Amino acid sequence: MFEKVNPSHPDKQADRIAGAIVDLAYQIEENPKIAVEVLLGHGICHVIIETSVYINESDIEAAITRIAGDDVIPEILQVEQDPHLADNQKDGVRCGDNGIFKGVPTSKEESTLSRIAKEIYTVYPYDGKYILDEDKLIICQSMADSDALKEAYPNAIVNPLGDWSGGPNVDTGATNRKLGSDMGRAVTGGGLHGKDLSKADVSVNIYAFLRAKKAGEVIELSCAIGDDEIDGLPYEEIVEIARDYIDAVGGFEKFAEWGLI
Repeated sequence: MFEKVNPSHPDKQADRIAGAIVDLAYQIEENPKIAVEVLLGHGICHVIIETSVYINESDIEAAITRIAGDDVIPEILQVEQDPHLADNQKDGVRCGDNGIFKGVPTSKEESTLSRIAKEIYTVYPYDGKYILDEDKLIICQSMADSDALKEAYPNAIVNPLGDWSGGPNVDTGATNRKLGSDMGRAVTGGGLHGKDLSKADVSVNIYAFLRAKKAGEVIELSCAIGDDEIDGLPYEEIVEIARDYIDAVGGFEKFAEWGLI
């Protein structure tokens, strides 16, 4: 059983805004320390940014407008990162958080639904959510021709309440609320989006996913804030593995669009 949401779902818009802000921080500094939380809905976008680098608010507002629309009012708060967290990274790259992590190879069900979600999104780039439970496929796609979707996917349950329009004026969006969509059966704690690479929630989750995919088995890891080694590797090396992955997908905002699966 797996649920997937597309990049125009309000929760994914919040993830994308957070990712876009992290991208801005990396344009300013090679290794910024940043954590971003976004709450989006009904014409307002609240953004709280804990950061080691000041980001021009006009650039943040431009990212919000581009992703959520020009009728959204940005409310932005930037504060300095907590000094205890900042000191943790003073003398080298160390684990930026406590956590437990699980990498799980992508299942056939997860791969199939992700493919279907992306197929539909190329035609209807609007708010959508999809579920696959063995042979049961549920498609909820806003701003769509339901009859055309039923013809394309004849065994699916399509828009059970009829045609609908979605977006943040219908439902609020919040950062990291759709981790099940992004991580499948690997969800434990923490969140993938809106954080720099020193944060274990980003780098160790990516590392565990890649290692599980390669090994074909579940990988379970834990870490404490300040650790300089995880899974027998220097933490700095895990950060670089995650950096390569983020660079390959096109940055933190692009990563937020579909997550790991």
